[in-house]
Amino acid sequence: MSTLVTRDGTSLYFKDWGSGKPVLFSHGWPLDADMWDAQMEFLASRGYRAIAFDRRGFGRSSQPWNGYDYDTFADDIAQLIEHLDLREVTLVGFSMGGGDVSRYIARHGNERVAGLVLLGAVTPVFGKRDDNPEGVDASVFEGIQAGLRADRAQFIADFATPFYGLNQGQQVSQGVLTQTLNIALLASIKGTLDCVSAFSETDFRPDMAKIEVPTLVIHGDADQIVPFETTGKKAAELIRGAELKVYEGAPHGFAVTHTQQLNEDLLAFLNR
Repeated sequence: MSTLVTRDGTSLYFKDWGSGKPVLFSHGWPLDADMWDAQMEFLASRGYRAIAFDRRGFGRSSQPWNGYDYDTFADDIAQLIEHLDLREVTLVGFSMGGGDVSRYIARHGNERVAGLVLLGAVTPVFGKRDDNPEGVDASVFEGIQAGLRADRAQFIADFATPFYGLNQGQQVSQGVLTQTLNIALLASIKGTLDCVSAFSETDFRPDMAKIEVPTLVIHGDADQIVPFETTGKKAAELIRGAELKVYEGAPHGFAVTHTQQLNEDLLAFLNR
């Protein structure tokens, strides 16, 4: 396997397909790099170098006890970019992964970055706070953590319904549901729990102000996990010159339910 050992000794797994201008994908919670296979194969077959990694604690990466915060996630990305000597890279982040690619730019600058794509991302603020009263209430995240501690396998299996919009008429195969559960159960339970705190409590508004590269924001307007009105819509308003695409009726997991539409939009953004 292709791995990078970070400065704190964490082993990060990554896949690196194709050649050409690089595109680096950061996955959502509680998934891993395999969520991107359809996008990576599509782009690598069309002259791009597609790279995806398993976040620390997830998939085939090692499972440290600590380090599940966005500064560390961003520094992990920086070390991977330096390890592969990526330049003119387009960063693509889904859900919680939108936070770490944004934090990467805030901490490490725009120099190596050609563009940014935020897909159903938790940016700029996901959780409810005094200065973000329309955010998701803390009780929701506490419930997620309680469900994980009580019966992680069943909680993740049930979570697929709102994630893929199965209760709103979307359809995915039994194979997709099985793969989703299998991927989620590879992760560290500690990392899975800690990431709920990280993505619900982190304020990315200062990060948005530091993004100086062309940015595409895509969000489903039927997202039951990361509500569009309080995240994607606001991120597009805060990032200078950002382009916003709203997928009508799309759930959080639109990389699966709207694969071809997403692939074509990514390719168009890269070819701009």
